[in-house]
Amino acid sequence: MADNKTIHFIPPLPKKREKRVGIYCRVSTNSADQLKSLTAQVSALTRLTAANPKWLLVDLYIDIASSKTGSSRKEFSRMLQDCKSRDIEIILTKSISRFGRDTVEILEALNQLRILGVRVIFEQEVLDTADTDNDLMISIIESIAQAENESRSDNIKFGIKQRAAQGTSKLYNRKCYGYYNDENGNLAIDEKEAKNVHMIFNLYLQGKSVLGVVKELERLGIKSPTGKATWPKRTIDVILSNEKYMGNVRLLDNGKHSACYLAEVNNPAIISKDTFQAVQIE
Repeated sequence: MADNKTIHFIPPLPKKREKRVGIYCRVSTNSADQLKSLTAQVSALTRLTAANPKWLLVDLYIDIASSKTGSSRKEFSRMLQDCKSRDIEIILTKSISRFGRDTVEILEALNQLRILGVRVIFEQEVLDTADTDNDLMISIIESIAQAENESRSDNIKFGIKQRAAQGTSKLYNRKCYGYYNDENGNLAIDEKEAKNVHMIFNLYLQGKSVLGVVKELERLGIKSPTGKATWPKRTIDVILSNEKYMGNVRLLDNGKHSACYLAEVNNPAIISKDTFQAVQIE
């Protein structure tokens, strides 16, 4: 018996459109280490995109800072333009610090992207703007930025301490009145200024007060270290207490550090040790 039933053909469901993804990477210099970091960023984020069948990688945006490009972020600007053109729906980036140079810039960019409906995912912090309240996101970014600044500050302080301990700090050869840096960066005596340094120490040992020394220098028409006709009292105080004039340099000698570092015979002396110590006693 023939089957006279009407057959209704159901068309296949349309495939769900893939989300268009852009990857943004940034490094602060074009050094070998930074370029290696860039390669790792691109590789990790590309694998992350490929692992999601609903994502389609459509473009890479890479900014590399250098002495030529300075702080320009052409690729970041291009990415924002592509988002405005609806070419990108999701942005993947390694971390908040790689996404922007400072908190203000990051928040401004995220606000633009939120208005455009673009989702931003920070891989390192496991943050997704699609799942995070705007106020909470602001709070998180500010907290991370503060922590990174503190960490950066600690690293800088540690580096200063290490270089001071190893004797490689450039602060040992930082010039002051009476000295200049020679072609090798070492301290050398400026004979003209050195005569004035001698005069300042001698005037003080002869019984003149710091203010008296100031008046005598101004009477003689001797210009200050900054080239002015007047000498600040503080400048004389600093000169009279600076160990560099007897050839020594002391670094990190303040309450913020548990140790200080003294380099003896660091540079040619302008004042004898006896003269310097006599002034300190006075």
